[in-house]
Amino acid sequence: MKKHTWLTVLASTVTVVLAALVLTGCGNSNSSNSSSSKGSNSGKKVEITFWHGMNGPYQKALNSIIDDFNKSQSKYVVKGTAQGNYTALQQKIMAAAKSRSLPTISQTTYTTVPDYSKSNLIAPLDEYMLSGSDKLTSSDLKDIYPAFLKSSKYQGKYYSIPFSKSTRILYYNQAILDKYNIAKPKTWNDIVKAGDKLKADGIYGMGFDRSWDMEFEGLARQAGNPLIAPGSLKVNLNTADTLEAVNLINNMVKNKTAKTAGADNYFTQGFIQGKAAFYAGSSAGVTQMVAQAPKTLKWGTMPLPSYKGKKATEVAGNDIVMFKSASADQKKGAWQFMKFLLSSKETTKWAMATGYVPLRKSAMDTADYKKYLQEKPYNKAAVDSLDDGFQSTAFLGFSEYRNDLLEAVDKMISKNADPKTTMDQLQKTTENIIKENKQ
Repeated sequence: MKKHTWLTVLASTVTVVLAALVLTGCGNSNSSNSSSSKGSNSGKKVEITFWHGMNGPYQKALNSIIDDFNKSQSKYVVKGTAQGNYTALQQKIMAAAKSRSLPTISQTTYTTVPDYSKSNLIAPLDEYMLSGSDKLTSSDLKDIYPAFLKSSKYQGKYYSIPFSKSTRILYYNQAILDKYNIAKPKTWNDIVKAGDKLKADGIYGMGFDRSWDMEFEGLARQAGNPLIAPGSLKVNLNTADTLEAVNLINNMVKNKTAKTAGADNYFTQGFIQGKAAFYAGSSAGVTQMVAQAPKTLKWGTMPLPSYKGKKATEVAGNDIVMFKSASADQKKGAWQFMKFLLSSKETTKWAMATGYVPLRKSAMDTADYKKYLQEKPYNKAAVDSLDDGFQSTAFLGFSEYRNDLLEAVDKMISKNADPKTTMDQLQKTTENIIKENKQ
């Protein structure tokens, strides 16, 4: 299928390049940054190169924070460089690893950490994060939302810090709810019932993005059944609880009480046009919703409803990693910058400028952020969801598994494939991926 071809290409690129790196050991080279020698010269600032995938207003906000850091001290200077979109960024990292020209730090998805770690490309952060005069205190660690810290850890070590994070939330059309006397849903069952009530008038109960995999994974977590169990990597893709979660969503789409976005990728336009009472989407999409929704549209956001008596929402976004090829001075400076990004002041500033969620609980107590939420209440659902947030289990071969998961969902959506048969096949395929990638 062409829909996710880019994932397959990227996964293949990662596999080939990383395999070469394991053989050549170029992850240990200290010649990757032309600025490495600058840090050893007295009177010159140590240059920290930072690659990222931010564009438009997000890049402007990031540049402002980089300026804040550069002005806050006199020893280091961070130079941020946008590398295009996230796919282009990952491809450039792979090419730079091969040519020994990696930056000091880079934005990346936390699911790339296992591959980078195996190839000896990235440095564990424990020696900076948990010890020394510049470490994070126990209060700092408790203040950072648990879902973020958990996904930053791989094989017992911290390899990344959280950065640009969003959650899955529920958008609702208040006019439709009022007209049909429908209450805001407390459970997924309420959404199913709303769909049944609205169907006769050609309105969907729920709108999904092109794929409903993230909502499906959230339901599986709420049933106490992570698709890939952390630690053991036990695959739970065809268990009774997983199949029940698959069928809940798939039946809604099949019965035409829910609709996927199809070629539009995101259901934003369908929601704006009043095609559905609810829409499960990313909190990062609020920016587009505000920009595109007509002033007459009465809409709001809330955390996703519960399932099996529990709540869970998948957290998406990017982390920042430090490459081993940087000099010792660059690594020290890079940690200073990473710690700066994690500070309550800067994460609050970042959240208000971009719509991403703050990384710390204390941000919620600041006067600035309280005022921000009062002025933009549609951003509150994202932070209200963080205590119930989780991230997918990262492992070697995750990109290949992710591609197969998306293909499985697509088969059920576009080809009416049988859920049990589809998930049985995905179970076998994923078990083989994990087995083949075991160290």
